[in-house]
Amino acid sequence: MTKAEKFKLIEKFIIENRESHYRLAYSYVRNKDTALDIVQDAILKALNSIDRLDDINLLKTWFYRIVINTSIDFIRKNKRSTVMDDELLKIHLPHLENELHDMDIQEAIEQLSPEDKTVIILRFFEDLKIDTIAEITEQNVNTVKSRLYSALKKLRIEIGGDLWS
Repeated sequence: MTKAEKFKLIEKFIIENRESHYRLAYSYVRNKDTALDIVQDAILKALNSIDRLDDINLLKTWFYRIVINTSIDFIRKNKRSTVMDDELLKIHLPHLENELHDMDIQEAIEQLSPEDKTVIILRFFEDLKIDTIAEITEQNVNTVKSRLYSALKKLRIEIGGDLWS
């Protein structure tokens, strides 16, 4: 496959899945503008490293990995401080019990290590299978399962409830 053909496929993939990429970045930084910047940076990184994509069938996992790494890099560079969106500020003024529970879950997820957070986000917010998560994170399936169960245990302890059972 030529570089131009790869470029076309990547372009089509990015356009068709832009909401998923944004949602993934947003799940890390919780800020609309920052998430858009991360997706833009990830696209630039992907296009600059197009030659590294040997198997076009791995495009999804390859690009997800770029978005995740770009998100984690942003968090590390900014020492986990982010500007809150208006919508996120509303969470801090909850009116319903469900809103309180959602806030607790989000805060608990934010306390996880980047690796645990990635597994939780990909499994429960992106609805990816464990095999796909293993490909994206470049870990074996058993490691992903172990990290997932460990992260769920941490979340259960933090929230004191029964999560995603």
